[in-house]
Amino acid sequence: MQVYLGLDIGSVSTNIAILTGDGTVMDTLYIRTQGKPIEAVQQALGHIRDTHPQLDIIGVGTTGSGRELIGIVVGADSIKNEITAHAVAALHIVPEVQTVLEIGGQDSKIMLMRNGVVTDFAMNTVCAAGTGSFLDQQAARLNVPIEKFGDIALQSRTPVRIAGRCAVFAESDMIHKQQAGHPLPDILNGLCQSLVRNYLNNLGKGKQITGPILFQGGVAANKGMHRAFEEALGQPIIIPPHFNVMGAVGAALLAQEAVQSQQKKSLFRGFEVADFSYHPTSIECSGCANCCEIVKLHMNGQPIGCWGDRCGKWSSAVTVA
Repeated sequence: MQVYLGLDIGSVSTNIAILTGDGTVMDTLYIRTQGKPIEAVQQALGHIRDTHPQLDIIGVGTTGSGRELIGIVVGADSIKNEITAHAVAALHIVPEVQTVLEIGGQDSKIMLMRNGVVTDFAMNTVCAAGTGSFLDQQAARLNVPIEKFGDIALQSRTPVRIAGRCAVFAESDMIHKQQAGHPLPDILNGLCQSLVRNYLNNLGKGKQITGPILFQGGVAANKGMHRAFEEALGQPIIIPPHFNVMGAVGAALLAQEAVQSQQKKSLFRGFEVADFSYHPTSIECSGCANCCEIVKLHMNGQPIGCWGDRCGKWSSAVTVA
C-alpha cells in the first residue's frame, strides 16, 4: 500500500501520521521527544515497520522545531513550518475554516484563514502559560491525572479568578486559592478561563476571530479549555479528528503535494533509518563577524547534512543524497 508519512517534531512530543493517497488518516503515533528527536523518530519508524510491514512510503514531510534536522535524517520531500502544516491540515478537514486555535506542549498559535489562505497568524513568544507542559505541571502538583483535568473543571459552578498572564503568577495564585479553601473544580475552571483570556488578549488581540473555528493541539483534549474558549468567544469550537497530530497530518499532505508536483521518486531513505547510527557535531564559524553556530550531521560515519550558516559556506559543502 502506497502512503505518505508526516512527522511533527516538537520539543515535548514527536507526532507521526500515515495518510493514504486520498488523504485518509490510516494511522497515527505519539512519542515523547525527551530532548532526543533522532532517537524518537527512529523509534517511530521501527514501530511503523513492525506494525505495518506492507507499507510503501512514497512521500515524507517534516514540520515542527526539529523539522530541518529530521528532514535530513529521514530524507524528507517537504520541510515546512508549523503554521503552514497546521493550516493545510485544518483546510483538509474543514475546507471553510476561518480560524485555527492551536496549543501544543510548549507554544500556542492562532491562524486566520480567508478563502483557503492564511491571512494572519501569531505565536506566543514570552511565556508558556496555557501550554500543555504548564497544564501537565499544575495537574501533577495538584495530584490530578491530566486525563481528568477537564472533567473536574466541568464540575465547577463558581470559578475563581486566576492571574493567567504569567506561569509563575498563575501558579502562586492557584496556591493562594487552595489555601483559602476554594474547591478544586472552581480552581481548575478558573485556571482554564484565565489561560483562555491570556491567549485571546495576547495572540488574538486586534484579530477578527470568526467561525468555523478549529481547536487543535494536545490541549484540545482538555474539556475545561474547550468550554472556556466557547464561553469566551460565544460560539461553538470544532475539535477535529486527530486533533493532537494535525501538524503531522499537514506535513504528510504537503509531502504528497511536493512529490506529485516534482514527479520524481521520494527522497525517503527507507525504514533502515531506524537502525542507522547518527552523530551530530557543532562548531562556531570564525569566517566573519556573524560567528554562525554550525551543525554537521554524520550518518554511519559519513556527513549527510550541514546547516546553521547564513552565507552557505558550510551547508553547500555537504551534498545531501
